[in-house]
Amino acid sequence: MCGICGVFHFDHERQASRHVLQAMSHALRHRGPDDEDYYVSGPVGLAHKRLSIIDLSEAGRQPMTSEDGTLWILLNGEIYNYLELWQQLVQRGHQLKSYSDTEVILHLFEDEGPACVTKLNGMFAFAIWNEKDGSLFAARDHFGIKPFYYAIHDNTFIFGSEIKSLFMYGVEPQTNPDGLADYLTFQFTLGDKTLFQGIRKLLPGHTLSLNRNGEIHIQKYWDLDFQIDTHHTEEYFEHQLARLLEDAVRLQLRADVPVGAHLSGGLDSSTVTSLAASLLDSKIHTFSGGFCDSPQYDETHYARLLSRRAKTEHHEIFPTAQDFVEILPLLIYHMDEPAAGPGLFPQYYVSKLASQNVTVVLGGQGGDEIFGGYTRYLVAYLEECIRGGIEGTQEDDKYVVTFDSILENLPQLQGYQPMLQYFWKDGLFESPDLRYFRLIDRSHEARQFVDPELVSGKIGYSPLEAFRDLFNEGGVGSYINRMTRFDLKTLLPALLHVEDRTSMSVSIESRVPLLDHRIAELVASIPPRIKYKGGRSKHIFRKVVQHIVPQEILERKDKMGFPVPLNEWYREPPVNEFVCDTLMNLQARQCGFLKDIQVKSLLNSERAFGRNVWGLLSFELWMQAFIDGKYKALAAL
Repeated sequence: MCGICGVFHFDHERQASRHVLQAMSHALRHRGPDDEDYYVSGPVGLAHKRLSIIDLSEAGRQPMTSEDGTLWILLNGEIYNYLELWQQLVQRGHQLKSYSDTEVILHLFEDEGPACVTKLNGMFAFAIWNEKDGSLFAARDHFGIKPFYYAIHDNTFIFGSEIKSLFMYGVEPQTNPDGLADYLTFQFTLGDKTLFQGIRKLLPGHTLSLNRNGEIHIQKYWDLDFQIDTHHTEEYFEHQLARLLEDAVRLQLRADVPVGAHLSGGLDSSTVTSLAASLLDSKIHTFSGGFCDSPQYDETHYARLLSRRAKTEHHEIFPTAQDFVEILPLLIYHMDEPAAGPGLFPQYYVSKLASQNVTVVLGGQGGDEIFGGYTRYLVAYLEECIRGGIEGTQEDDKYVVTFDSILENLPQLQGYQPMLQYFWKDGLFESPDLRYFRLIDRSHEARQFVDPELVSGKIGYSPLEAFRDLFNEGGVGSYINRMTRFDLKTLLPALLHVEDRTSMSVSIESRVPLLDHRIAELVASIPPRIKYKGGRSKHIFRKVVQHIVPQEILERKDKMGFPVPLNEWYREPPVNEFVCDTLMNLQARQCGFLKDIQVKSLLNSERAFGRNVWGLLSFELWMQAFIDGKYKALAAL
């Protein structure tokens, strides 16, 4: 795990500056505190900040070059099947000087060129400079676990692991109206947009090729096609899933440094921890967090339950309201873009706790998106089942769950009556894309407090139409698969963004075994009547892990992410003062983005720290950090 950045001047007579590269890489120093190195040759400059995980020797240093010195590579991430690939390369006659996964990619690229990415199992963002033909090749992993940003500025291609490194080159932070419209609608941006004008992200499962003339070609190398397999039984899918889950954890335990696991007490992290503990000879360290303010904000008893069963060395942390006030501005700086929710705050502290004991942690991220774990799936699918019952189309169990089978799982919706009321207030049975958009759209709240032009983006741009294009592409027949596919392409990368920043801010590597692309491919092929049987969230996943996870965790009905007691904290200092001071300071009131009167009314009337307050707070802190220029002081620290 590392931080990478680089420049490529389209004017080949222009010399890349080592001094500029040092400034760019310094902004990434938290990603790689163990080592740094540079490559400068004519118009090209590459920089690398190293967090040593695999092959800690000098041979693993980057930028790394090929035997003939014509290829240079930067890698951020890990290739989990590097040992198998290493053996294949040696059998082909390659002479490898290390056991580094970086060198494996380099030799694969020599043999197969851009197609080398199809052989990789891992989380990665890498760039390869080819001196022979003056080209740059970059790739990002299947799900976007590792980031890759780029921009063209001053006749130069610039890239980095975090947006802030591009600002160190001289790119000026300016808001992107379309990106802001997306963010205020979904709390993430669609496609390759960011919240900054002119800065893009390489999409998950894509490669980028840049030739010596400055021409950029972006290509998709992987996607989930959701072609449903009707030839195999439920038992077959269970066997294959169990095998892949264990193999994914086995591969991701590979490291030359201590490995631990995040343990929230939920099904996903408990599964990963149980498998890891069974595969290791020594005790695994586990890390959990909670809050002392109320039992509803403390799930550590579930984590302790699993820890006792798996015989882990367990650690806990309990952040406070004062911690929230002190760290949030810095966290928003580390994020580069506003966070999806307040869960990043405890997630940071659990990562910080882990960094004091290990260098690598496994987590359960991705389980809800892969296996269908969100309650809103049941809300939307319930309407589809009613439609199928009325129209007589539910007999095609290749695509749908029947209405009668879903009835016994409707108690999952207890407590979600307000969501149902809002979802159905404007009628039923509209097109599936519009119905799902209604479930996730947050722009109706944003319009009350921000400049309406921010919600609509530039003239001619519509977040709804952009959503529809993405939701309907791929020819996916099943409604549940269309929902999960959209979330895998949008919400999941946003959550992985939080995972990456909170872990790398404390120089620790976070791995997510459930996002092994082989698992996703298998689950995408399972008929919904098996995968989402009776509308039961994560049905097949629960069946497969029922023998390794305690029953109390397997049957939990109260798992709600990582709740933070912001409602309680907001009633008194220091949180109330912090929020009001941030949103009502003179600079915020004069910037023109927030509606002064409406925000003031919200703060005076709403004595609960709801989604509106959180959205405005994180947005304003982001504005202060980047648009108002505070990032310069933070980057210099």
